[in-house]
Amino acid sequence: MKGLRSIPRVLKINKIDGFKLSLLFNNGQSRIIDIEQFFRDSPSGRKELREQILSNQEIFDSVEVMDTTIGWPGIGIYSKDQNGESVFYSYDIDPILLFKAGTVDEDRKIDIGEKIKSLRLQLGLTQEELAKKSGTSKHYISRLENNKSDIEVMTLKKIIEAGFNKKLSLEIK
Repeated sequence: MKGLRSIPRVLKINKIDGFKLSLLFNNGQSRIIDIEQFFRDSPSGRKELREQILSNQEIFDSVEVMDTTIGWPGIGIYSKDQNGESVFYSYDIDPILLFKAGTVDEDRKIDIGEKIKSLRLQLGLTQEELAKKSGTSKHYISRLENNKSDIEVMTLKKIIEAGFNKKLSLEIK
């Protein structure tokens, strides 16, 4: 996995499956987090709130994206703000902890590097030959194939159309 370029933020809940969540993070990666396991492995925090979240599926399913992470809008604590007013704070989880606890969601993984390498080998091209045909460098092709570099769509188009003499098409489901 490439290093984090920024602090992980949750953008979307892809799927809820029991007490497991597939979350889309701001680096484009989707990760599966088993919240039951997460709570067992992270004993800090308010135990009664965690138990409430896991007490039934309907409560758990009320999870939503809150600012940069996930939380449960009906689960939390009341506290006083700086003016002494009572304020409700929903229970949420640090997105860095979620990211670190998760595993790659293989159903949502897009491995461009693997696809490029596989097609290059099928066509009998070296990295250097592909780089020359597509106007990139051997070093860049190597970094792509080893998932050490991101790729822009226009560069992907050059590699596919000029390097492989294929047509690039993207499918959005």
